[in-house]
Amino acid sequence: MKPAPFQYHRARDVDGAARLLAELGDDAKVIAGGQSLVAMMNFRLARPRHLVDIGGLRELDRMHRDSGGGLRIGALTTHHRVETDPDGILGAGFEVLKKAMSWIGHLPIRTRGTVGGSMAHGDATAEWCLLAVALGAEFVARGPRGERRIAAGDFFLGYYTTALDPDELLVEIVFPRPAPHAALTEFAERRGDFALVAAAVDLDVEDGEVRSGRVALGGVASAAVRVPEAEAVLTAGGSFEACASAAAEAVEPPADASGSTHYRKQLVRTLVRRACEEAMSP
Repeated sequence: MKPAPFQYHRARDVDGAARLLAELGDDAKVIAGGQSLVAMMNFRLARPRHLVDIGGLRELDRMHRDSGGGLRIGALTTHHRVETDPDGILGAGFEVLKKAMSWIGHLPIRTRGTVGGSMAHGDATAEWCLLAVALGAEFVARGPRGERRIAAGDFFLGYYTTALDPDELLVEIVFPRPAPHAALTEFAERRGDFALVAAAVDLDVEDGEVRSGRVALGGVASAAVRVPEAEAVLTAGGSFEACASAAAEAVEPPADASGSTHYRKQLVRTLVRRACEEAMSP
């Protein structure tokens, strides 16, 4: 199929893109790499009347560490740039981001797809959305009213729905602190397919012992979610197996043609344990 008719607009700068979005309203969609939006348009699952192309805004293609040790990623940074880390910016503290990129589709998708595009798309199984929730990321959005920061826990509202206003542009994602003991893993029917379930953990380790941690899941709800019941087990000194069991008991994943609720709960159990073990491996 082919997309429904639309008008194309090419933004020259961030402020210009925000003005276009404000002028065009709900009928406009932002396009960058287009790896998700174009496919949805071709199947007529999305029918924007206007496309605002921000692909030329090089100011949003950046990645650097801030003075506090956090990581700032521009919205137009590609998955492949994070995966290859050509400037050696990530270091041991953010190696989880680099490793997680291998789960995203295939190389052509990672070469064109952008970090900001994945976040703004808000897929419940997307690796970047899960990483944002697990690592406590913040989103920087810019619009006619200026700039605002949105915590990851407040950003993802449901299926393909985020807290971005129609006239706002996502410009940067901030990971506030290093996560040397973090890991992401998932299960898909074929490598490169959308995950049935994905799990990410960020463990707080002191003297080789886990003191606490964050546990997040994708594919079990309308958006990536943290699992406080599993996190409580880690804080109490429980085993990874007990943490995984608590995570599986705490969620009620949807059933569909790819798997039942029970099957997905078993995947949760396996993947949370595996992620915890990977996070502690040298």
